[in-house]
Amino acid sequence: MSSNLTNADMAYRLALDTATSGVNPGLAPSATNAQVIAAGGESGKLWLPIWSGEVLHAYDQYRMFEPMVTSKTISSGRLMEFPITGTVSLKPAWDAGEYLTGDNNSRATTFSVELDKRPMAAHFELDNVDLMVTQWEYRQELARQAGQTLANARDKQIAAFIAGAAGVSKLIDDPRTGLSYAVPFGIGATEDSVAALAVLEGIEEFCVELQENDVPVQGCYCIVPPKLFQQIRRLGVADATTNGAAATVSMQPMFGGVAMAGGLGAPLTQGMNSLSDSLVYMGVTIQKSNHIPTGAAEVVGEARYTVNGDTAGVRGLIFCSEAVASIRKTGLVVDTEDDIRRNTTFTVASMFSGTGILKPELAKVLHNGAIGTPVTRSTYLGNLDTVAGQFGYVSA
Repeated sequence: MSSNLTNADMAYRLALDTATSGVNPGLAPSATNAQVIAAGGESGKLWLPIWSGEVLHAYDQYRMFEPMVTSKTISSGRLMEFPITGTVSLKPAWDAGEYLTGDNNSRATTFSVELDKRPMAAHFELDNVDLMVTQWEYRQELARQAGQTLANARDKQIAAFIAGAAGVSKLIDDPRTGLSYAVPFGIGATEDSVAALAVLEGIEEFCVELQENDVPVQGCYCIVPPKLFQQIRRLGVADATTNGAAATVSMQPMFGGVAMAGGLGAPLTQGMNSLSDSLVYMGVTIQKSNHIPTGAAEVVGEARYTVNGDTAGVRGLIFCSEAVASIRKTGLVVDTEDDIRRNTTFTVASMFSGTGILKPELAKVLHNGAIGTPVTRSTYLGNLDTVAGQFGYVSA
């Protein structure tokens, strides 16, 4: 048996006359907040689950770096352990009666990645929470902003650790030997076609460095600022050059989807103006981001996320997904509180996350030095970090 709900039965309405969200425990629509609360009513019962789901959806839509690295979700606890396995030894000629010991590299250990001590939070204040519940247009914009704010902060945290991975050396407990590490690669200080070609050269060098470590080139990314991405995209487009007199030099677009040029990119009628658009070169996916640590130190969480990108000259990042690990506590916590003194509702969306370096040999930085001029990883790291050992990676 079913019947229509009356206005007093609306689940999101606590007191109709004051437009406060919650559950009205059978009182008259004219009941005051104090009367409703005294009778056992509670606020925010529908607002929180609706809005938290929409914020989480927006977060997943705007995040960029998290899907590119080794991402895990934990439901309880504060850390996740990643195995560091031993290495296999070889006996080229095994004589009869000779005892094989496995050498000393068979010991298996783990590397722990911990959640940050405090969560990150997006917060705002409303004067009418029921408007958010009933009007999608209002609620959608707040959910979008909250999700994007959290996603942007998380992108900056992960990007800072990728930049750090490009400078640290082997973990002290890592039994592997004979590894070579990608050297920071100079692409110049301008964002022009010369720098765009230098980025491609850096990608080629990174692929060679992976091959020298017997690492397959898969799940690898190159992240550059939007302007540099567009310079890569337009390589080969007619440009002006000085050769005695101004002249127009026309070449075949390199990333114009032209079969004769290898079929790279897409036709130039396609804008590729979204941050999610990408190019692929030598098996490495090229994307753009505004969250690479190229500027002065910025506080985006704990002190370990604060890096001197301008001092280190960071211009872009090349890495594989196993270079850095990202962990996140399941779900998004949303809390709200009615402020009687201000006649408003204060809402906070928070989440726990953590970051750690796994394989630094899978990360390379593009810096603003002379094109093709390398710098040592230790010099680069000394310019990048704000506190010695801030990435929690104890090097050998």
